[in-house]
Amino acid sequence: MMHSEDDLLPLSALQHLLFCERQCALIHVEQVWSENLFTAEGRILHERVDSGERQTRNDVRTETAVALRSFRLGLSGKADVIEYHRDAQGNWQPFPVEYKRGKPKAANWDQVQLCAQALCLEEMLDCLVPEGALFYGTNRRRQVVRFDEKLRRETEEAASRLHALISSGTTPPARYEKKCESCSLLNLCMPKVAGAKKNVSRYLARILTEEAVVQDSLTTASDGKSSAGSIGESS
Repeated sequence: MMHSEDDLLPLSALQHLLFCERQCALIHVEQVWSENLFTAEGRILHERVDSGERQTRNDVRTETAVALRSFRLGLSGKADVIEYHRDAQGNWQPFPVEYKRGKPKAANWDQVQLCAQALCLEEMLDCLVPEGALFYGTNRRRQVVRFDEKLRRETEEAASRLHALISSGTTPPARYEKKCESCSLLNLCMPKVAGAKKNVSRYLARILTEEAVVQDSLTTASDGKSSAGSIGESS
């Protein structure tokens, strides 16, 4: 399936989706956003990298803030850095580099986002992009990522899930997990309050039911006193 220009979704939304579908929907369906220390550090890091400069050193040409898009995946975005490595035949091989604050994660959200960049480059330049790298701000080291079939398939599936979620227009219910503490939307999402076991609507319904029971009890008691008074007066 090929998407139209109007169908293209932010490439960065893939990481939101894989981190938490509710976070993804809050940002891309409900248009909710809030910044915390982690997102601010990441934004500053990207601003330093995304200068739009080009330079060539020996057999490596570097471009920053490179626009990307894939009509097959329905994604568009911007790569922090694309290095073009010149091979023995004189061809320039694209090598995407994504900058991240913090350190490598146990999950492969970053690898999927980088692979999506590679798939965009392959479609745009009609060439194979076999690998790229993630640069983490904490250890200031590159982690080379091979775009094997497994990662490519996972990236394509994530893109399909992203389109399905956004098209549904529905925000999944909250469910508290340890990773919620690092989310910039924690105070807006309120997973401890609005989670599946503490759903706000159920909480309010219970409160209203309890109030109704109390009111009924008071009404019954009041009616009983009125009846007793009437009997006393008639006697």
